[in-house]
Formats: sequence, structure tokens, C-alpha cells
Amino acid sequence: MSTPRWTSTSDPYVTPGTGDAWANEAAARGRAGTQQLLGIETLTPEAPIRTALNLGEEGRAVVRRRLILEDDQPVELADSYYPFWLAGGTPLAENRKIRDGAIGVLAQLGHAAAVVTEHITARQPTEAERRLLGVDADEPLLVMRRLSRNTDGTPVEYVVTHTVSRLSPGFTYQMQVSPDD
Repeated sequence: MSTPRWTSTSDPYVTPGTGDAWANEAAARGRAGTQQLLGIETLTPEAPIRTALNLGEEGRAVVRRRLILEDDQPVELADSYYPFWLAGGTPLAENRKIRDGAIGVLAQLGHAAAVVTEHITARQPTEAERRLLGVDADEPLLVMRRLSRNTDGTPVEYVVTHTVSRLSPGFTYQMQVSPDD
């Protein structure tokens, strides 16, 4: 049997040249999808992120923090981390929206995603998340962690999203399996 090929609703978020994935996804449901840039910073991220990005103990990353809105209502917080060796001095480290998106910049730098791993869990929001998303303490959030690696297997992006569960269209995955010829 050949290796299965997975497709998912996340594909446009990791494929260069697909435009604004969130705006397109929301528009397909008759909604307006926008983002508000909350900030860009260079920091030493938490240990799990450093490990995922192979940064070592003191490794630095550029993080882009965004508030994702649907019809002007907050639905998600999205933090995208990039190794500083890759993002420093590029549009990824600039405090402005990126015309072709971060995925486009990674592709232009020769580091397009080739292998993507997502892990999805759920939990209650922190106080800061409650404030930014406008939710109650008992409102569950979907937490998606996505690690993208380039063709060499080098980690190039680590994304953490916190989505208001009741406002999420969900995640859909489909596997194509070919039987033996």
C-alpha cells in the first residue's frame, strides 16, 4: 500500500500563494474574516516551543501575535513563532501586516513548509485570553499547535492558536489511501 496523503482545512494556512486563508475561509461561509496585529517581538520562547523549533536553551524566536476576527467579533488568538536565524531582518520581524503573508515570506526565503504536524486539544481560557476574546471562564477553547518543517526537515514555524470552540468551524482531516496495485 502507498503512503496515505492527508488533506485538511488547514492546507491553505501552510500553502503559499493561497491568499489570506482566514479571509477566504470566512468568505466561504458568508462572513468577513480579518486580523488585528497585536504585536511582534523577539524573545526566548517557552521550553516546548524552543524544543519544537530546535532553538536550544537560549535560542531566540520572532513571534507574531494576532487577534483573529469574524464579522468584527474575536474568535481566535494566533501566535506564530519563527527561529530568529530565519526571521530576523525579514518582514516576519516587522510590526506590520505582510502582503503575501508569513507563508509567502517563508517560501520566498526558500523555507516553504514540506511537512506539517498539528496537535489539537481543548482547555478553559486564562484571564488574559478571556479578556482578549470576550469569553467567560467556562468557555472552552480549542488549542491547535502546528509545527512546519521545510524540505530538509528543519523547523521553520510553530503556530499556537486558541479558538473559541462555539465559534469555530472545526478542523476537518481527510486521508486518501491507495490500495496495492
